[in-house]
Amino acid sequence: MFTFRKTYVLWAIALFIIEVLIARYLQDPIIRPYGGDFLVVILVYCVVRGLINVPVLPAAVGSLVFAYLVESLQYGNLVELLGIQHHRLALLVLGHQFEWLDMLAYTLGTALVLVLERPWHQKEVALR
Repeated sequence: MFTFRKTYVLWAIALFIIEVLIARYLQDPIIRPYGGDFLVVILVYCVVRGLINVPVLPAAVGSLVFAYLVESLQYGNLVELLGIQHHRLALLVLGHQFEWLDMLAYTLGTALVLVLERPWHQKEVALR
């Protein structure tokens, strides 16, 4: 079940560094809020594929569902319910405000993963 795929782990590390740089240094109205969300679902996907032996489609869908879940918890004001709204790291990781555009960013990030991975191509090859 567990595996180590160096390429995915390296991509995850690179994406994590980019996410930190975006969170730390960008205060623009587009890249920080939506570019970060676009990339974070790809980061989660890379971590999953790098460490767990799971096919492309379940890993991509699972990453998307995870992102949707976190965003949905923002709608329910999870950080306030837990009393951690004053902790910067908690707000950075969990977020604090639900936005439908975040859901779109997660969806587009997952779509890019599926285009790049082309899981349907693998099935076509297997059918021949």
